[in-house]
Amino acid sequence: MVSSSVLGFPRIGANREVKKAVEAYWAGKISAEDLNKAAAEVKKASWNAVKTQGVDFVPSGEFSLYDHVLDHAAAFNVIPKRYVGLGLSPLDVYFAMGRGRQTEGVDVPASEMKKWFDSNYHFVVPEFSEETDFKLNFNKALEEYNEAKAAGVTTRPVVLGPISFLVLGKAAKGSKPGFQPISLLPKLLPIYSKLLSDLKAAGAEWVQVDEPVLVLDSAASLEKEFASTYAELAPRAPKILLTTYFARLDSNLNFVAKLPVAGLHIDLDRAPGQLQEVVDAVKNTDIVLSLGLVSGRNIWKSDFDAAIKLGKVAVDALGQERVIVATSSSLLHTPVTLASETKLTPEQRDWFSFATEKATEVAIIAAALSNSQDPKVASALEANKVSIAARRAFEASSDDTVRKRVAAITPDQLERKSPFAVRKEIQAKHINLPKFPTTTIGSFPQTKEIRLARAKLGKGELTYEQYEEFIKKEIETVVRFQEKIGLDLLVHGEPERNDMVQYFGEQLNGFVFTQNAWVQSYGSRYVRPPIIVSDVSRPGPMTVKWSSYAQSLTSNPMKGMLTGPVTILNWSFPRADVSRELQSKQLALALRDEVIDLEKAGIHAIQVDEPAIREGLPLRRADWDAYLKWAVDSFKLATAGVSDTLQTHSHFCYSDFDDIFPSIQRLDADVISIEASKADMKLLNTFKHYGYSNQIGPGVYDIHSPRVPGEQEIKDRIKAMLDILPDSLLFVNPDCGLKTRGWKETETSLVNLVNGAKWARENYA
Repeated sequence: MVSSSVLGFPRIGANREVKKAVEAYWAGKISAEDLNKAAAEVKKASWNAVKTQGVDFVPSGEFSLYDHVLDHAAAFNVIPKRYVGLGLSPLDVYFAMGRGRQTEGVDVPASEMKKWFDSNYHFVVPEFSEETDFKLNFNKALEEYNEAKAAGVTTRPVVLGPISFLVLGKAAKGSKPGFQPISLLPKLLPIYSKLLSDLKAAGAEWVQVDEPVLVLDSAASLEKEFASTYAELAPRAPKILLTTYFARLDSNLNFVAKLPVAGLHIDLDRAPGQLQEVVDAVKNTDIVLSLGLVSGRNIWKSDFDAAIKLGKVAVDALGQERVIVATSSSLLHTPVTLASETKLTPEQRDWFSFATEKATEVAIIAAALSNSQDPKVASALEANKVSIAARRAFEASSDDTVRKRVAAITPDQLERKSPFAVRKEIQAKHINLPKFPTTTIGSFPQTKEIRLARAKLGKGELTYEQYEEFIKKEIETVVRFQEKIGLDLLVHGEPERNDMVQYFGEQLNGFVFTQNAWVQSYGSRYVRPPIIVSDVSRPGPMTVKWSSYAQSLTSNPMKGMLTGPVTILNWSFPRADVSRELQSKQLALALRDEVIDLEKAGIHAIQVDEPAIREGLPLRRADWDAYLKWAVDSFKLATAGVSDTLQTHSHFCYSDFDDIFPSIQRLDADVISIEASKADMKLLNTFKHYGYSNQIGPGVYDIHSPRVPGEQEIKDRIKAMLDILPDSLLFVNPDCGLKTRGWKETETSLVNLVNGAKWARENYA
């Protein structure tokens, strides 16, 4: 019969128990023992949730207190020297690597983070050097396999594969020129052999080895490494399910099908067109094929008929025993359960499927492909037909006004009136900022008081008028603070915003919102993505009132703050029935109206953030041009409808720009700010290499860590920037928004930032 499988489950807990426990540990309110107890409860609940849905292969080992790649680095002793010898416990070293530490005489920055392929999840980048001393500090996969077994659940352990581990890492600072982490593979494989052989000895029948880099073009150069690696590991390991996701194997299939593995997983949500090619490649082998038929990246209910039709292609060719129905990827990227949502309408609720429900889906599809005669399976299949038909009927209706407006977009609407060189001179006179102007990325700390006021408003304990007065006071506090310390281009602090995407979605037509559909972004930072369900339009101004109020409080220029169309799209759960391009351009038109209204209201600088534009880049280079065309056009459509006097800004974070630099230039923003502090300024060399001509603000300190940068540290960063960038183009700002930080650390950090800029003006006149 056909088996069922889940590749991974959300590790946050149904009620965000992990976030609460981790942050309590950081605050010194609970012990490490208490933290581990809380984690154990969440793991047990997750295993049972998957098992209860009737899934055959339940994952274990993928739980994390912070990040699964960081877990792997800690387990394999890939710990940079700066975190060693500080007198910290292994747990505190782990957290220091993830978020930095500045307490009790210890002062170390966090490790670099990057986006996990094309998702909004951030992983901590491992650092390798010739001196990396691999050893197994602990066998997490084995520990959690045994933990689940003791709880009565037999699991399939999950391990990040050795080649992906090395390829996703970077050469540590000070490594020899030309050093590549993949060169360490011979040193690493004995440690993997030990880990996997211990799992086999403990009774694990299968092990899921994730090698997501196999969907990248660059994996083609690693054929020999994959062949030698799995030839060495396979005899010592349980049956290996080699797991790929997020894109298609393409030509890499030629060597993957020859690897000595027991199973291969492919993503048929993102790349359904690869099925026949993969089936043909493995047909004459013994490889079991795991079909990613249920999306691990979106929240729409699966169309059982469509999934079964795909599944039958594999079953007819390989037989039931060689087919597994699975989620397309880990369900890390989806909320835990739909059961927590009580405010959706019955119609809306029927559209969706979260992680727990997706586990049910894989079990039902597998049963159907096994020709199950169970009446419950037949009933589920029939109910699904009714649900899908209802959703398709809803999708068939559209907003003609919105569709016609998109169809009427002209090339002229994408271009500013004058080139940047002309605009820069006009804006210099109009806004009158000093050399090395200082600003922030937008948000200021979201305090307990702000969250409490918002909660009281939702419960009806505050009237809207009372809430508005509270927000006005918060905005004034932020404005006065910025004036006091001498920031040049001010922001209003965004106290009225719950989230940089949700806030806008709530004011646009076409979105649905949840109560408890949280998804991990990084560490203890969770987000609640809105869901795009129909055509998007703006019924009225969204930010004008608050930006105008903030500007009325000061003679300093105030920056309007918007989230860009591509980021709203990528950080929402998008529609699956229409193209991302159409959704992005609908969002762009709504934002264009907002930008124009902000300028009319007297705002002379507007930041349209696009931190997700690089993240959304397809994983296969052949698909890049089409995406970059509509993504860049969407940003330009949103920002080009204003006069030359208005200074447009955009912000990007955790992105490798090397490959898409011409597209960054084509955005034609007057000023861009980028995350740079964690990456040791390496991004700036890209800008120098290509000769970026517009203004730029590389972040001078990392806001994702509670650590406060010293004034000299910021001066050193500015000096390093000026070794690469023209002084006439440089803005001075943090890496990102300050929403997650406390006021005390924010005040000290920004004072140091302003003093650094003053120093630069004195020394680079």
